[in-house]
Amino acid sequence: MATIKDVAREAGVSVATTSRVINKTSYASEAATQAVEKAMKKLGYRPNANARALVSKSSNAIGVLVGDVSAPFFGSMVKAIDSIASQKEQQLLIGSGYHDPIKERNAINLLINSRCESLVVHSKGLSDSELTALAEEVPGMVIINRVVPQIANRCIALDNYKGSFIATEHLIQNGHQHIGYICSSHGIEDADDRKQGYLDALKHYGITPQEEYIEYGEPDESGGELSTVNLLAKNIPITAIATYNDDMAAGCLALLQENGIKIPQDMSVIGYDDGHIARFIYPRLTTIRYPIQVMANAAVKLSLELAKSPQVKPIEAQKLFMPILVRRASVGIAPK
Repeated sequence: MATIKDVAREAGVSVATTSRVINKTSYASEAATQAVEKAMKKLGYRPNANARALVSKSSNAIGVLVGDVSAPFFGSMVKAIDSIASQKEQQLLIGSGYHDPIKERNAINLLINSRCESLVVHSKGLSDSELTALAEEVPGMVIINRVVPQIANRCIALDNYKGSFIATEHLIQNGHQHIGYICSSHGIEDADDRKQGYLDALKHYGITPQEEYIEYGEPDESGGELSTVNLLAKNIPITAIATYNDDMAAGCLALLQENGIKIPQDMSVIGYDDGHIARFIYPRLTTIRYPIQVMANAAVKLSLELAKSPQVKPIEAQKLFMPILVRRASVGIAPK
């Protein structure tokens, strides 16, 4: 890894001049500035976040990386973090990564270069090794909704597998044997874990999983609607549908009702997340509660504590939150 001395040598200027250019603390000639910036780019150099903070002081900002800032799930996460930030008289800087490694990397770099000493990162695109390297550079970085083994004690996560198992089990306990599943088409571990929970619940209760009972789509209302269309087109004898999230469940419910299928008399539907939409669609959605507000609260508190004092011992291991079944009106006894 390149050092400030390497940059100075490559640029042909002193370390002091290099430091002034990097930290923008005093005047440096245009020629020196260009030479240092060119050397930094060539060597892939980025100043250590802690060292930079000592020179230019903290920005009093908490950096947050989300998947998509427009999604209600991430809105709840950001709101929970902002409530703690307000108490600490800090502001939020937010970046969206869209589960894409390049966009996530660029957003995190921007947050670091904006002198955010505290970072709460929801990353699905970056590798474990890259997140570990970033965490070593930024002591106040905490990962949410993912477990990175090398820095597990700075990870706040949910047992996605268990939640989907519980959802499918609930349908089985209501007499359903033919259960469809609407899965996210995004290749992320949440989707894999939730699908596996569905499959293993079926096997646990002696039901043979069938691939034709599974459909994939974008994890939103439109994706849920289209996936439901595809399930119905197969003319398979399903009496219940488990879904990747509440948004897909909402699209599923709308499509079923538009086609004269009564919920839950003819078909039961269960969601996942327990977002705002679950309480205000009709019938009210039975779902799995994802305690994202509580998790975000825990993540930002840990992040601030670590940023304030890197010597603070992190949690012993990853903090794994447990999903809870929320019974409402969209699940009933299987029709005979």
